[in-house]
This record gives sequence, C-alpha cells and structure tokens, in this order.
Amino acid sequence: MSECPALFIAAPASGQGKTTVTAAIARYHRHQGRTVQVFKCGPDYLDPMILERASGQPVYQLDLWMTGEDDCRMRLHHAAENADLILVEGVMGLFDGEPSGADLAQRFDIPVAAIIDARAMAQTFGALAHGLATYRPDLKFHGVLANHVGSTHHATLLRDALPQSLTFLGALPRDQESGLPSRHLGLHQADEIADLDARLDRVAASIATTALSVLPPPVSFTAPAMPSVPRLLAGVRIGIARDAAFSFIYAANLDLLRTLGAELAFFSPLADQKLPEVDALWLPGGYPELHLETLAKNVAMKEALQRHHAAGKPILAECGGMLYLCESLTDQQGQRGAMAGLLPGHAIMQQRLAALGPQFVTLESGELRGHTFHHSRLETSLAPFTHAQRSHDQSRGEAVYRIGRLHAGYLHHYFPSNPAACAELLSP
Repeated sequence: MSECPALFIAAPASGQGKTTVTAAIARYHRHQGRTVQVFKCGPDYLDPMILERASGQPVYQLDLWMTGEDDCRMRLHHAAENADLILVEGVMGLFDGEPSGADLAQRFDIPVAAIIDARAMAQTFGALAHGLATYRPDLKFHGVLANHVGSTHHATLLRDALPQSLTFLGALPRDQESGLPSRHLGLHQADEIADLDARLDRVAASIATTALSVLPPPVSFTAPAMPSVPRLLAGVRIGIARDAAFSFIYAANLDLLRTLGAELAFFSPLADQKLPEVDALWLPGGYPELHLETLAKNVAMKEALQRHHAAGKPILAECGGMLYLCESLTDQQGQRGAMAGLLPGHAIMQQRLAALGPQFVTLESGELRGHTFHHSRLETSLAPFTHAQRSHDQSRGEAVYRIGRLHAGYLHHYFPSNPAACAELLSP
C-alpha cells in the first residue's frame, strides 16, 4: 500500500474548464518543486497533451471499463510511490456515463473537487454545488471552485450561496488569455498552441489565491496482482506515425509495445519521404484532414506504404490512420486529396459527430477494448472483416476491414486491455 495526496477534478458538464484548472493546479505545484502525476478519466488524447505539458510527466488514462480496474489500481499505486500529488481529470459531468467519473473516484476513494463555470450565475451556484456533493452520499467531496468569476463581489455572492457543509475552494477570474482553443474533436493539440506555457503559467498563478494551492489529504492505494506480459514482439521493429496529423497515441500503448519486446521507430507521413526499416506499422488517429494537401503531395511516402503492404507486412490503421490509407479524403471545406490507396473507397469529413463511445473488437487472441470518436464517414465497396461491439449492450459497432495483413477501422485500441491481441495485429 502507498499513500499520496490526490484529487479528482470534476464538473457538472463538459466545457466548465476542467482541463484548464487541472493543468493550472499541476503547473502551480510543479513550480513549488513537487512531482505531480496527472491522469485523465476516460478515453481522451487531447486533454492529456495539455496536462503533460503542465505537469512535465506522461499522462495515462484511467477507465474502469476500457483500461480495467486492475490497470487503474496499478497506475495509481505506482504514482503514489513516486509523486507528491495525484490529479485525476474527470470526463463530461461527474455522474455522466457508465462507468462515470464518480464511479472511478468512489472506487479508489479519491476526494472530488468540483469546478463550476459561474458565468451568468449567482445563488444557483450553491444549489448546483449542493447537488453534486449530495447526489451520491458515499462519494468523498473535497469542495467546489468557481470558475470564470467576474469580480470580487461576484465571488462573494457565490461563496455565500454555498451550504455551510461545503468548502469553497476559491474563485478563478474570467481570463480569455488563459483559455484553451478547441475544434471539432476537442482542444487544440499542445504543440499547436504557441503560447501554451505562458497561458499555463498565467492561470497557475491564480491557483495561489485558492485552497487548491494546499495539498489535499493523502489517499491510500493498494497494488493489484498483475499478470506478467510475455515478450510476444521480441525483436520486432514497429514503425509508428507520429506528427501533427497522427498523434492520438496512448502513453500506455507505447509502454506495452516495449514490454512486449518491440523496438519502436517513429516517422512522419507529413515530412518524411520514406519509412524506417520496420517489420510492422501502426498508423494512429489524428487530424489528417487538417493536413490534406501535404499528405496528398507526399507521393514518396504513399508509395513506401504501398510497398510495405505489398510485402505482406502488418499495418494497424486506426481512425485517422485508416482515412490516410483510403483512395481519397475530403475535408470539411470540400477539398479532396489523394491518399495512399491501400483501402478501396473514399473518406469524407462531415460537420456532425458520426460515432462516439466505448467499443471492443474480438480477435483470435480475445477481446481488445477501445473507443470510437469521429466526424467522418467511409464510402467503400469492401466488405467488413468483422464489426466491433458496443460496451454496454454488445450491439454492432464500427466496421473492421482486412486486406492481407492490413487491419483498419475507426476503433482506437487500448493495447494493455489484451497484450496478446495487440501482438496478434503487429506480429510479422
């Protein structure tokens, strides 16, 4: 068993400022010389990029379904042994989803700090905070922070509206210069925000005026008995696309590949003219539609991918990686670019959300879990190899395509959920 101060950062809904506040707390305590380990509740790629920049530490996912309770327990226990503070950023509203952020916080007895966007709100702040704190009586509640507060008087109104049983953690002012820009899949990637560090330092300075500048009480975390991972990819060299167009990569996936014995070689479909010498390829999701012209013009890379596939070498293509392998991709402005052409058909971006939620695919080695989240559709004559299934009712989910050793679909996989299945997809 190990102990470490820990907080679960929650809100009544998305868009309240959870990521900005979590990043600010992490940056503040990092400036105090503390090691801060941040986790993100649920499947997310973009928030962890911001949180990693704020904390200076890799950010891992915690999800009772996708990653599993033992995986969560192992990561929290390890963090408690090495960090001075653990922060877990919630997902959506505190009680949204199955499992919800509240389920995770309660399972590991992590106290909840609720962030409420107080714009256009006064005494109702107290009612909302009271509801969050009492809706589930067994949930440990640390207090509530008012975000986007207009003035000192506004902050006083909010504080005085709280029941005496609730702790007012403080107020953060409205500050557009500290906000984080977003687009159709969420926040901008950390490397795309030129002044990100200045924004983080600015909002971190505001934390000094709140009770979140003080370490919360310690939480005890026990270590689960985790099975050993066989070196099923020993000696296998895996090429991984990683640049501004392909960046949706869980840190846990990279760790798992190395534990399986693989050697990792990163390359950029945007900038590189050839592939590294590899036995297999992983093309993760990202924003290929934002780099349509550059990807279309890089003929040498597309030809290298075609040669790799023709040689019968494995390719795992997830979401944006799959779009890149189609004959063409059309962005939201109607511009169309020629892609690698390994999958027959055309991918088209659309304004509305096409799919969202946890799903799993069943392979020879068992169930591999993940999630789907995209704003595109695929028009193809290729019959699916199989379909993923939704987590809650096991109804049919995303199509999965196979051509030779190419395995492609919209599903973003969480490799540690089944190391053997991961190795099955990438073994030469």
